[in-house]
Amino acid sequence: MTINSNTQPERTSLAWTRTSLAVLANGVLLSLKDTRSLVHIAAAVAAAAVALSTYLIGVRRQRMLAARPLPDRISPQREVYLTGVLVIALILLSGFALAV
Repeated sequence: MTINSNTQPERTSLAWTRTSLAVLANGVLLSLKDTRSLVHIAAAVAAAAVALSTYLIGVRRQRMLAARPLPDRISPQREVYLTGVLVIALILLSGFALAV
């Protein structure tokens, strides 16, 4: 199988965009459940913030991978860890919001 390096930025962008849309959908579902509860509103706002940060990371990664020559360090370790921690925190906050 031949890997086309020209499609790598697009695949990266699609993956990060898909993740941000999933997080945003979580916030929308929480806001639809109950808009009078402060916990639900906080969880929805947190989901929107995580979705925005994930989308912006994806845009940055796409630009980085499209640049020629490629930078020396292209591994997204910090971004992946940050997104993972934020998603876990959002899961906990969402679980708490649904329990209330």
